[in-house]
Amino acid sequence: MKYFILSMAVITAVASCTTNGADKKMTAPVAAAPQYQLAPVEKGGVSTSIKLPAQLAAYQEVSIFPKVNGYVKTVAVDIGDKVSKGKLLMTLDAPELLQAAMQAKEKYARTKVDYSIDKERYQRLLEASKTPGAISPLDLSTVKSKMEADSILCNAEKANWQLQQTMLEYLNVTAPFNGVITERNIHPGALVNAAAKDKPMLELKQTDHLRLQLDIPEAVAAQIKNKDTVSFYVSALQGKKLTGFINRSSNNINPTFRNERMEVDVPNKDGILSPGMFANVVLYSAGNIEALYVPKTAVVTSTERKYVLVMKDKTVTKVDVTTGNASADKIEVYGALQQGDQVIAVANDQM
Repeated sequence: MKYFILSMAVITAVASCTTNGADKKMTAPVAAAPQYQLAPVEKGGVSTSIKLPAQLAAYQEVSIFPKVNGYVKTVAVDIGDKVSKGKLLMTLDAPELLQAAMQAKEKYARTKVDYSIDKERYQRLLEASKTPGAISPLDLSTVKSKMEADSILCNAEKANWQLQQTMLEYLNVTAPFNGVITERNIHPGALVNAAAKDKPMLELKQTDHLRLQLDIPEAVAAQIKNKDTVSFYVSALQGKKLTGFINRSSNNINPTFRNERMEVDVPNKDGILSPGMFANVVLYSAGNIEALYVPKTAVVTSTERKYVLVMKDKTVTKVDVTTGNASADKIEVYGALQQGDQVIAVANDQM
């Protein structure tokens, strides 16, 4: 980076003499004004690496609550058990549901018979009505209306019976995906209530595939794209470097913490990593190629503002800026600046 020296003229006094040639007197020179290094505002991204805290989470996780009221009959799993999708986890006992299903089935069967009789009656009358004067049109329309009403009632009872059958299926609790049981809060004989949502019966998490969740500061998030490289470390592997790529971005800035949630997919077939583990992330950012940057020492941060000192036409002006990526000696700045402006390279709040 090129630096320029601003030199202030040294003002010296003009010598004065007495007219009679006696003692000659000269005034002492005035001290030189301070000299400042200037640096140009340049254009181009500042590549940097950012260290952030993150956390591993299960790729899928679910809290299993009862869908129907009943008593716990059996529990087939415990904490740490690996289960596959569709595996029976527990069964519930609810005799009232069984009775309701039987009643619904009987009502459906009865309405089905009634509909069949009305349908046959209508077809016979329709055939007889072909003989002029044998059947009155009113009788025929009455029988037809009753047949259609019985058909509607039959369909309704069938739907109710199917509903009761579905409710019976909820007595068998199965795994919705492959995973590990991480929490069990129920035992045989316990009464469960479908309305209670304070504590799940079981907790299931997918652990062979994890999510690394990291919150990236707003100033950096705009420069991070999908497939950017991420390195992270967990204490369980004692400093072993793991790498991944940004797979998902929330595209939403948290208004409280001013950061954006992004995720990295982490394969975990060997099961060394666990959901909830803390991770230290090193994120590599290439920077914004359209950004302007200045020496890092040119930016002054006070309690009220962040600014640079711009020298133009022998006048120094404070220009407020916001900052982006930073390296050891350069920092991206955003504000009322243009490429080629001269700033004081080493500035402070006392100037």
